[in-house]
Amino acid sequence: MTKWLTALFGLLGLGLLIGLVAQGGTTEILALLATAGWGLLWLIPFHVLPIALDAEGWRVLLRHRDVNGTAHLPFLWWIASVREAVGRLLPVGGVGGEIVGIRLTLWRVPDGAAVTASVVIETLLTIVNVYLFVAAGLCLVIALDGGSLAGSLLGGLAATLPVPLLLYWLLRHGALFARIEKLVIGMLGEESKLAALFGSASRLDAELRLIFERRRDLLISLLWQLAGMVVGAFEVWLALRLLGHEISPLPAIALEALGLSIRHFAFFVPAGLGVQEAGFVLFGQLLGVPADAAIALSLAKRVRELGYGIPALLSWQWAETRRALKRQGSDQR
Repeated sequence: MTKWLTALFGLLGLGLLIGLVAQGGTTEILALLATAGWGLLWLIPFHVLPIALDAEGWRVLLRHRDVNGTAHLPFLWWIASVREAVGRLLPVGGVGGEIVGIRLTLWRVPDGAAVTASVVIETLLTIVNVYLFVAAGLCLVIALDGGSLAGSLLGGLAATLPVPLLLYWLLRHGALFARIEKLVIGMLGEESKLAALFGSASRLDAELRLIFERRRDLLISLLWQLAGMVVGAFEVWLALRLLGHEISPLPAIALEALGLSIRHFAFFVPAGLGVQEAGFVLFGQLLGVPADAAIALSLAKRVRELGYGIPALLSWQWAETRRALKRQGSDQR
């Protein structure tokens, strides 16, 4: 059922994308991309920086269990790149990248509960930062444009704030994973198999509580992530400049924040097809970015996703193959 829903949302998103391109003017959009030319490829190496800032925030959460420092920043940056590529380029659902990230991190930090807890908390902090970043973007739109749409969206964002707060409470006080394990075992009656699958759910809850007690590290990790999001706005500024539509840094930050919110809240649409473009068109109009430039911007970001993500996926497969061959060689001795 999940695969069918993913395919359905993907087809609907693709249809929306095609419709937006046709409405924005295929000729005009292609002309803008031709104007930017090969300069758009600069977006690919620049993306290393926001991913590295995000990975540093993750490292802060994990370092108390990585006493030997084997999960250093370059290693976590590579995993963060693979996680993003899996989440954005493969039809694996909203948590596929996180699952791959846990698996790869266990190569250096063989503590499943600690690694999983760090990824869970990092994901929660990402949700918090999306709220902060989007709220800042909407406030910028209101200050720059004074539009009622941005005010309404800000009110809607505030109305959904109890969701991350409830998630925080459940992770901090609710022994969430132990309760899930107990519920599933009670339904399926397969305690031994599920114990092997989950590991120790109670220990995972304990690791989560331990990280929550490290408030300074939580704040530092939050700030590293937020810095990565702000730096990522430079991509919007540079892309629009190359496309011949210059904007100042503040509108670029606002547009990146609102585009990011679309991708996060429409996670069920593979690669955000169509949804990302619709968001850029809608919010771009509030910031003085015409529809053809907004769609060209979104397509430029997709070129960057492919140019950055495909090498990351290939490196992951190469690492998996190399590790499997090593294991096979050890078994034959």
